[in-house]
Amino acid sequence: MLESELGEIEFTPAPPANYKVGDHVVYPHHGAGKVEKKEMKELLGEKREYLTIRIIHNDMTVMVPCENAALAGLRRVIDEETVQKVLAVLQDDVSEMPKNWNRRFKHNRDKIKTGDIYELAEVVRNLAVREQDKGLSTGEKQMYTRAKKILASEMMYALDKTEDEAEAYLDELLSRSDKLAGAAS
Repeated sequence: MLESELGEIEFTPAPPANYKVGDHVVYPHHGAGKVEKKEMKELLGEKREYLTIRIIHNDMTVMVPCENAALAGLRRVIDEETVQKVLAVLQDDVSEMPKNWNRRFKHNRDKIKTGDIYELAEVVRNLAVREQDKGLSTGEKQMYTRAKKILASEMMYALDKTEDEAEAYLDELLSRSDKLAGAAS
């Protein structure tokens, strides 16, 4: 499936007022987690409402001021329809990437920073195929591992799987993509 066949993909963070305890959300730089608390706190003399989010895959807790949640890129975990589009991106052909490794690294890092699930899936797919074909530099290997973990953390909630099951599912999907890409070469 070509990216053009996926249709117009919209990415809009939910307004902060909509988050409540128990919601599954994605914090772009760290992955998916669960809202554990929503409480008023005084920090540096200012009272603000904060979300406390537990990110399971890297055993981290993050506090985000509710008013800055959208600015931080916080969004809800994807729904089933979006999962299908993400899987299509993972199985699509490799997109154009800079040849120079440090430009490619920056290009991929910038895509991950957007917090957009499709951009993240594209980076994971491209790095998986590149690893299979040519191997990755140490920095790109670390980026690939981290990006895959972030993607798996969201798929875990979206597909109602454990963290290990979500990672195994992605690995299986990506290894099939590698074989298909290898057969097409």
